[in-house]
Order: sequence, then C-alpha cells, then structure tokens
Amino acid sequence: MPTVPDGSAQDAASPAVVKAADLLAEAARNRAACPPVRGLLDAGDLASAYAVQRLNVRRGVDAGRRVVGRKIGLTSVAVQRQLGVDRPDFGTLFADMGVPDGGEVPGGRLIQPKIEAEVALVLARGLPLPDCTLVDLLRAVDFALPALEIVDSRVTGWDISLVDTVADNASSGLYVLGGAPVPLTGLDLRAVTMTMSRGGEPVSEGTGADCLGSPLNAAVWLAAELAGRGDPLRAGDLVLTGALGPMAPAAPGDTFEAHISGLGRVAVTFAEQP
Repeated sequence: MPTVPDGSAQDAASPAVVKAADLLAEAARNRAACPPVRGLLDAGDLASAYAVQRLNVRRGVDAGRRVVGRKIGLTSVAVQRQLGVDRPDFGTLFADMGVPDGGEVPGGRLIQPKIEAEVALVLARGLPLPDCTLVDLLRAVDFALPALEIVDSRVTGWDISLVDTVADNASSGLYVLGGAPVPLTGLDLRAVTMTMSRGGEPVSEGTGADCLGSPLNAAVWLAAELAGRGDPLRAGDLVLTGALGPMAPAAPGDTFEAHISGLGRVAVTFAEQP
C-alpha cells in the first residue's frame, strides 16, 4: 500500500507549526499566495518545516485524499540556483495531483506554476532500511516512466527559502506520467538526456547526471531519509526523482512536451483561464 505519513505530529504540533500550516492551507484553498512562513519558524528549522508539511498532508488524508508516493525536490544544481538553496527536499504525492499524459491542467487550478521534466520510478517492493543501498533500490524498482512535475508555490512570488518550500510540501503542484513503463534492465539513468519544449521551442535541457549524479542516487537518498524518519517507501509507491534541468514558468495556453532518451515522451497543456 502507498505510504501514509504518520499523523502523530498533528497532535503535538506547536502553535507556530499550526499557524504556518493554516496559512499555506488557506493559500491553496483560495488559490491566493501568502507571505513566506519562514518568519514563523526558526531560521533553518527543517524539523518544524517538515512538521508543517506533515500536518497539511494529514489534513488531506483525513479529508479523503489518497497518498500515492513521494517527490524529491531540488536535485538539480540548476534548480537549486534558481531558488537559492543547496540541498534536496521531499514532499508527498496524492492521487488527485495526477494529470493524464497529453491532458490539460484546468485554468485557475494552480497559483504560479512552473514545470520540469524528470524520471519517475514505481516500486514493486518497499524500502524500510535507513541504510538503503543502490542494490536495495534496484531490486525494489518495478519500472520507470518519463514525467513532468508541475510545481507550484503557495508563497507570493516564489519568495522561498528551504524552510518555506519544505513546509509547502516541497512546492508540489501536479504531475504527468508517460504511459509506457520501462524496466531498468539495461537502462543507464545517469546517461539519459532530456529536452523539454514549449510550443515546439526548447526551454530546458539536461541529463540524468544533473539529478544528484543520477536519478537512482536521488531515490536512494529519499529511501534512506524516509526510513530514518520511520515512514519508509512502500510497495506501489510512485517516486518522482527530481528535475533533470531548469524549470520553466507555465502560462495559460502553453503546451509542454518532454523527451527523455530511453523512456519516451510526455506532454501536457495548460488551459486558458476560465
């Protein structure tokens, strides 16, 4: 079964954590960005930032949303430079965040979306060990898919620190998966190349090596991080391993298509505003 984050933190959440979670939840509900939440938390306090994230994830689960996996953020040096941070983070994926390949993102669904191309992994087995190795991961992966992640910040103007984006579920928005599963056998994810275009014009390029040296390295990091927190990846989980190149802003009417060598293509259109 897909992982469901532990809800115990909700009961013990500090007033600052609850206030930050409330601000971000209201921004998501109203589709209106809020000020950064880092001022409510101690500088660099990632433990509290993840507590904010867990609280809003638990609220989503309690409201009937279904968790289907995790995303890794900030794996590309280019994206880290864009956002002024220097380490990866992770967030939670819900079933209702999925958009069909070639489908359309409804107008007004997001606040200030950007898009990036990456490798998605689907697990056949769980990864419960905090000292997860590459071999453990390779044995656990069922198949890979090309993916587009549509990130979105609930913070005004993407004025975010690492604390802000972690609290904001790693700036998660939506995701699009290509429809042709590819086994890892014989596939070198470090060497894959990616090109993403908007309306036929290239807007982002990169390779698997641009994602922490390999998307597999990113997935090992995530598996170890989550297992160490007592909330490991489980069989059936979807893992978005992180951007292979710079993210691009998305506007109503835009159509994006990404090609990842060895995995295929994936596309999405942003509808005009209603």
